[in-house]
Amino acid sequence: MPTLQALRPFAHREYRVLIAALAISIFGSGMWAVAMVYQVIHLGGGPLELSLVATAGSIGLVAFVLAGGIAADRVPQRLLIIAVEGANLAVIAAISGLAMAGWLQLWHLAVGSFVLGVGAAFFFPAYSAILPRILPPEDLLAANGMEGTMRPILQQAAGPAVAGVVVAALSPSHAVTGVATCHLLAFIVLNFLGRHALDAPHNGADGGAHGRSTGAGEDAGATGHAKTSFFHDLREGISYTIRTPWLLWTLLWACVSVLFLIGPIEVLMPFVVRDQLGGDSRMFGFLLAVMGVGGAVGSLVTASLKLPRRYLTVMMVSWGAGSLPLAAVGFLDSFWTVAAAMFVWGATGSVGMVIWGTLLQRRVPSHLLGRVSSLDFFVSLALMPISMALAGPAAEVFPIWAIFLAAGVVCPALAVIAMIAARMPADELAHPLDRQVEVERTTAAGD
Repeated sequence: MPTLQALRPFAHREYRVLIAALAISIFGSGMWAVAMVYQVIHLGGGPLELSLVATAGSIGLVAFVLAGGIAADRVPQRLLIIAVEGANLAVIAAISGLAMAGWLQLWHLAVGSFVLGVGAAFFFPAYSAILPRILPPEDLLAANGMEGTMRPILQQAAGPAVAGVVVAALSPSHAVTGVATCHLLAFIVLNFLGRHALDAPHNGADGGAHGRSTGAGEDAGATGHAKTSFFHDLREGISYTIRTPWLLWTLLWACVSVLFLIGPIEVLMPFVVRDQLGGDSRMFGFLLAVMGVGGAVGSLVTASLKLPRRYLTVMMVSWGAGSLPLAAVGFLDSFWTVAAAMFVWGATGSVGMVIWGTLLQRRVPSHLLGRVSSLDFFVSLALMPISMALAGPAAEVFPIWAIFLAAGVVCPALAVIAMIAARMPADELAHPLDRQVEVERTTAAGD
């Protein structure tokens, strides 16, 4: 049954522990997004001060995400994840204590935001790399779909909503204390992760406790991690990415798509709401919520099904075709049609992301997974601020409808180019992951 397919990862104890801690942590992150804003305002800050605090977090994330990927390939991922959650707890608890004592200053929030950004840079590559060590290959799609379902619900909806209630009823400092409580609970839960299996050294040949095939013709050649320099490890990850066409062209597509899409959604959509729909901030927030619901639905549906045989094609078509409705946003004057476009974009984007995360864990050699995951993260993050910075000036030169039209047309066209250049239809047939699962099951039964 499809529903049972989505729940299969919960049969594994280590996954239950990890996903429980992740759920608590990202709920806390959603609370922090609101608590931090109103804590800045409570201290007398305005848009400039809020921008500085938020930017500090982005700088920490972008500056350290490549280092985080290398660390995930060198350090036991369990220890890395626990250390990051412990650091998050220490930072938020310190801010909470300073706020309750009346000693908190804006620079404390900026430093705390920076440290949280650094923590995220180390956490997500380690999380991506640890999943194949605790789950069999056939459960990775469901696990990635479960995270994709959980994140918009907890981080974009429930966490901010609860923080808003706490701020209104009590104070921003009480909301920060709530965030610290979340990180404390997540830290405690993470310490129940199995120590012996997950702290064992990597073996690139077998990919961990369950084993993991990397696909015919792909490099699975590490048999341990020799002492090498930071730049050697970074070059190794970049080199693997460049010589792996499906990986390289997907990242190139993502890079350009982020440049074309994020700025219009984040910067120009409020003006679409105001000028075309006659709405206000509540309508804009609701549209973002609709996008989040679409993302949750897309993730849950993908998690409930088997990995498609044409997995690269489905991924790229989901991303490319899913961007098409955005081309019409600049012409629409009905709230419900814009909401439908946002829902489709959120849903199809999540379908592609769940498949993408699964492919990284299934086809990238285990000793490179942290670095490749961090490169993926870095490519997306690096152009996000640029996209937002260019959207405003572009709207001074071009009408908003033309900017959305360009974004909605360019991204599908680039998806087709990427599929052709990387020969994705032939590649996915040459590396049938469903057959790999059967081979791995047979091998395990024989052992």
